[in-house]
Amino acid sequence: MQAATIKINQTGESQTLTIEKPASGLSLQGRIRVPGDKSISHRALMLGALATGETTVEGLLLGEDPRSTAKCFSLLGASISELNAELVTVRGVGLGDLTEPIDVLDAGNSGTTMRLMLGILASHPGRFFAVTGDSSLRSRPMSRVIKPLQQMGAQIWGRAGNSLAPLAVVGQQLKPIHYHSPIASAQVKSCILLAGLMAEGETTVTEPALSRDHSERMLRAFGAQLTVDRETCSVTVTGPAKLIGQKVIVPGDISSAAFWLVAGAIVPNSELVVENVGVNPTRTGVLEALEMMGADIELQNQREAAGEPVADILVRNSAQLKGCTIAGDLIPRLIDEIPILAVAAAFAKGTTVIRDAAELRVKESDRLAVMAAQLNRMGAKITELPDGLEITGGTPLTGADVDSYTDHRIAMSLAIAALNSSGVTNIHRAEAAAISYPDFTATLQQVCQPN
Repeated sequence: MQAATIKINQTGESQTLTIEKPASGLSLQGRIRVPGDKSISHRALMLGALATGETTVEGLLLGEDPRSTAKCFSLLGASISELNAELVTVRGVGLGDLTEPIDVLDAGNSGTTMRLMLGILASHPGRFFAVTGDSSLRSRPMSRVIKPLQQMGAQIWGRAGNSLAPLAVVGQQLKPIHYHSPIASAQVKSCILLAGLMAEGETTVTEPALSRDHSERMLRAFGAQLTVDRETCSVTVTGPAKLIGQKVIVPGDISSAAFWLVAGAIVPNSELVVENVGVNPTRTGVLEALEMMGADIELQNQREAAGEPVADILVRNSAQLKGCTIAGDLIPRLIDEIPILAVAAAFAKGTTVIRDAAELRVKESDRLAVMAAQLNRMGAKITELPDGLEITGGTPLTGADVDSYTDHRIAMSLAIAALNSSGVTNIHRAEAAAISYPDFTATLQQVCQPN
C-alpha cells in the first residue's frame, strides 16, 4: 500500500506543502489533540498581566499570535515565564499599573492582541504607547474599536483617519458608556469591557447577536463584577475592578479541531477522535453546520474544565454530505470556521449558501475571495456573494498550485481539500499554519493511512 505524499519544501522563509493522495486512496484514523484555544490563551495572558498575584496557564497555545501577546505584555511590565504547553506563569502588575514601554508594541499578525490591548492601554492615564503589527495587520480596520474607545474619552491616533496601525495611544481616565455594536464581535465587545475595568461605573456592550463569551467567563473568574443579559445580548462590567491571579486550563481550540472534523467527514472510511476540545456554546456553530450537512459527529466524555465546557469529538465518514444555508445568528458562532466549511460544502451534494459573513473580508486575508479563488482552481464551483459564498458541491476536485495568502486558516483548509482531491496539490506560503497550529503538518502525516 502506497502512503500519501505529504512534505514541506522550504525556500527561504516560505514553505510549500505538497499533498498527493495515493492511487489506492487514503483514510484518516486515530486519536489526536489540537493546540490550546487561541481566544482563551490570549485572554489568560492579558488578564494574568493585569491581575495582582500569580496566574498559571496550562495548555497555552504556542502559536505566533499568543507569543505576540506575551511579548507585548512583557514590555508592559508583566513577568511571563517561557511559553510552553505544560505550564506558563504570569506575575501581574495589578490593574492600572502597566508600565510605559521603552519600545513599540508589536502585535505581529494578531488582530486579537491589537484590538483587546487598545482597550487596556487607553485606560492607563498619562502613559504613552505605540502599537504596530505586520503588513497584514496594518491593513486591517481598527476603527471598530477606536471609535467606541473615543466615546469613552480615549486619545488614539493612526493612519487613514485614525483607523489603521501604526497607532499612538495616550492613556486617559475613561468614562463608562453603553455601546450598541453594529456587529457581533467578541473582539469589539472584549476591548470595551477591558477598557471599562478602570472606568467609574457601568460599561455595557449590546450586540445584534451573541458573540463568543470567553472574556465574560474569564473576567468573572478573575474577580470582575460582570452581568450578562442574554435576551438583549448585553454585557455589563462595573469598574473600577480588581483582578486576582487564577489557575487557567486552556482546552483544545474548536477552530483547530474543525479541520479534522471536516476531514473525517469528507474522506472515505475515516474515523477520528479529537480529544479535549472546548465546546463553549458560543463557539459550536461549526458542529451545528456540519450536522445540518449530515456529518456523523458525536460528543463524548463531556465535562467542564476551569469554567469552560470540554468534550472529545468523534467524527466518522458516512453518507455524502448535503448542502445547507449558513447565515444569521449562526455566523458569529462559526466565523473562523467558514473557510473549512467551504471545503465541506465543495464535497457536499447540492448547493450551500453562506451569508451575513462580510466580516471575513477584513481578516488575515479576504477569506471569501481567497477561498473562492483557490478552491475554484481545484475545480470547485463557488460564486462570491457580497457577504458570503454560494457553493455548488459534488464536483470532484483536482490538485493544483494554490496559495494561502499568508492566512493560517486558508492554508489548513486547502490542505484538507487536497486530501480528497486527485493529483498533486502544492500549497504555497503554508508556513502561515504555525500562527495557530504549529504541528498541523505533523498531525496530518500522523492520521493519514493508505487504504
